[in-house]
Amino acid sequence: MGEWKAQLSLRVRQALRAALEEFAARKKRKLGNVGEVILEWGFEQLKAAGSIDRLLKYKVRPSNVRQKRQ
Repeated sequence: MGEWKAQLSLRVRQALRAALEEFAARKKRKLGNVGEVILEWGFEQLKAAGSIDRLLKYKVRPSNVRQKRQ
């Protein structure tokens, strides 16, 4: 079957939680699913960057900026 998962609890700003909930609802996903995807992706980026300081130096452009250039 599926992989066993462990529960994780963390604190975020109320505005961030509301924005994540809104995003999850628009994409027809649960907040936990969105959080898991973001956490796994972010950790892969952190491992590639080697440190939090190096990771924070890089910025991801919003998707609408990339679409205009193509």
